[in-house]
Amino acid sequence: MGNSKLDRLQFLLDKEKFADSEWENRGLNPSGSDLCEYMESRFNSCLSSLIILEKSNSSLKILKKELNKGLRSFERFNFDTEEREFICDIFYAISKVIEVEFKNELNSWLYGSFLAYVFRISSFLKGEEKILEILSQNCTKCDSGLETFILAREDTILESDFLIVRCKSCREFNLIDNGPNVKQLRFGDYELVEQLPKDNYDLEGAKIRLKQLQFFRK
Repeated sequence: MGNSKLDRLQFLLDKEKFADSEWENRGLNPSGSDLCEYMESRFNSCLSSLIILEKSNSSLKILKKELNKGLRSFERFNFDTEEREFICDIFYAISKVIEVEFKNELNSWLYGSFLAYVFRISSFLKGEEKILEILSQNCTKCDSGLETFILAREDTILESDFLIVRCKSCREFNLIDNGPNVKQLRFGDYELVEQLPKDNYDLEGAKIRLKQLQFFRK
């Protein structure tokens, strides 16, 4: 059996991360080809280094340091807001693969250190969300964890809808069934595409709809 982290890092390295289709999936017009090639090369350099470190069983501290080095190779003032958010989403996906906490670094890069500090204080004052349970399944394409955070349950809610979602790492469509009693939830590293009520869809019907989306929205 292969190394799952290495496989997923290699997947991200091989993937054309700033292809026109990736911009269109975000509802954006592609940036210029020169800029896309530059961003691609910066990411590939970072991913290549992480693969070498992962092969040598480097510590999480060293992996995080290398990831932060990759982030700092992007001068944020050279990019517009949509490009910066795109960059952060990819770095966040990488951080999930290598299992390091990287949100503070991304917030500091995206907003500047002062605003990132304000956001952390604001989050602290409001209190953290109380997560009752974390449901997880792997993306059928890149094997990334698709986590659903259950915030509240209620016995009178017999079934939740089927969800067709899109993995943020590879953009593949996946089917999620969170089961009964879910009153409130928050999505992890996926985007909601369609909600299929179980009054209208059984599991087989939901799978058919998933295949339709996978075929027609490629």
